[in-house]
Amino acid sequence: MDSQKAIVHELDTQESTTRMNKSILIAFGMFVLLGVGTGFIISNFVGGTSSSSSDSSQNINVNGVEVKKGQVIGSDASDFSDNAEGILREGGIEGEGAFHLERPGGDSQSVYLTSSVLDLTPFIGRTVKVWGQTQTAQHAGWLMDVGRLQVLD
Repeated sequence: MDSQKAIVHELDTQESTTRMNKSILIAFGMFVLLGVGTGFIISNFVGGTSSSSSDSSQNINVNGVEVKKGQVIGSDASDFSDNAEGILREGGIEGEGAFHLERPGGDSQSVYLTSSVLDLTPFIGRTVKVWGQTQTAQHAGWLMDVGRLQVLD
């Protein structure tokens, strides 16, 4: 029986474990590269497309989405009891509000605005209608937390 090889032999567990760890590491690396590549392709070719229109100067790009005149962003209007219209300007009064609506009748008619839901920055200088909830203020005649906005111009 010395001339025949043994059918059963001892496994080298350290070598097989090392090979398995290398295989797992390579597979993980490939998945990461495929994920990054797919994300890059989707963001550049699907999300990056834009439609051209002759009225593009009237459109606003908000978080990669083009908002046109008349379009409304934000929550349902039935969630808010108050609304106001005017030209959105940057700046509050005495630390109240980050923006304000400039309305006919002078500074006393301004509505000072904050928003816990929307980024109002892209709409500065535009005529808008806002819906929100009036907040208690010490310096502002009217302080509103905006939850919905419509571009009027």
